[in-house]
Amino acid sequence: MFVGTFEHSLDEKGRVVLPATFRHHLADRGYVTQYENCLGVWTAEGFADVAKRLTDKVREGATTHNAVRAFAANAVEVRPDSQGRILLPQRLREFAGLERDVVVIGAIDRIEIWAAERWERVSNEADASLLSAVTALGI
Repeated sequence: MFVGTFEHSLDEKGRVVLPATFRHHLADRGYVTQYENCLGVWTAEGFADVAKRLTDKVREGATTHNAVRAFAANAVEVRPDSQGRILLPQRLREFAGLERDVVVIGAIDRIEIWAAERWERVSNEADASLLSAVTALGI
């Protein structure tokens, strides 16, 4: 399970340091691909699960093959190096608007890597959504 918010910077090669608590989940390998205005990072098992769910949605007619194509074609396999860094390819950095300052968050079943400015806007919306969800659940 991935939780927490961590502020980091990309190095000159486009690498980001993952929080120590996330690294062991990706020690064998993980996958990074486009996600909702950010980059999503999954364990191998998590990535396979999302791919299967997308494929099932294609069979059900709920989405098109293009969703599966975009998810898979833009994905890269990653393994943290000895310093806990993963390389984010240029095309993925451009998609997510990543330049220097990034925010790495835990999103339960995945890690998300956000441009700091984008995360600030999304975080405010997320707080309001959480309040509504908690209220609706009666928690």
